[in-house]
Amino acid sequence: MSIVDEFRKLHDNTTPLRLPNVWDAGSARLVESLGATAIATTSAGFAWALGYQDGRQLPMQEVIASVRRIIRVLKVPLSVDIENGYSDDAATVAENVMQLVDLGIAGINIEDGSDAPSLLASKIEAIHSAVVNSGADLFINARCDVFLANLVEKPKQSAESIARSELYTSAGADGLFLPAIQAPSDIEAVVKTIRLPLNVMAIPGLADAATLGKLGVRRLSAGGAISQIILAQAKTLAEDFLQHGQSGNLSNGLPYSEIQGLFANLPLN
Repeated sequence: MSIVDEFRKLHDNTTPLRLPNVWDAGSARLVESLGATAIATTSAGFAWALGYQDGRQLPMQEVIASVRRIIRVLKVPLSVDIENGYSDDAATVAENVMQLVDLGIAGINIEDGSDAPSLLASKIEAIHSAVVNSGADLFINARCDVFLANLVEKPKQSAESIARSELYTSAGADGLFLPAIQAPSDIEAVVKTIRLPLNVMAIPGLADAATLGKLGVRRLSAGGAISQIILAQAKTLAEDFLQHGQSGNLSNGLPYSEIQGLFANLPLN
């Protein structure tokens, strides 16, 4: 079974595939060590770790370099959040994605955001065609921001998401990601209509994984939340150290030997 087949199979479940999104090779290896069956990146965490604002500003070469480092330390499938593909030109997006496919990724997230749905559809078509023509495989997760960005009035959000899902399905998408969908009635309405496995994002008030599974959700992502919490903790510790210079609060981290062990016997390049 290929790494993409393995990843695809993880979406055929009754309890959603849980992805606590990572932002670099260290966080990826840590999450894998905890038993994750697949790893997904957060574009926000990626951007911050590389010194950029979130929001389609990352140079593609920076993304490729980071993905290469993550792939080196992983055995489980990796899905990469590529925002809008870092171009409005479908052919360029396909070229960008193929560079990641050549590294051995299993999937991507690619978003519509405020763009016309037809633009994302054209990108998905170009990616799908490039992957098939190369003899490779890839799980294409279409992120639809109707709920997240309130692109239409709330009563119309489910119907708009379903319409976009049909467009993205026809273009070659393998999954639908609806960040910020929360109400069970909305989730049920989408699940019973779309042809793709539904991916939702953890937000306050969202049902737990077991309940989401009963509603038909097949994938649950943490998004940028874990990286935000880690940065909040780093801020608190650094502020305390700068203001008081005391060492006591710096003694509760993971043991040095445990962290070192995460990277033992891995390839060096």
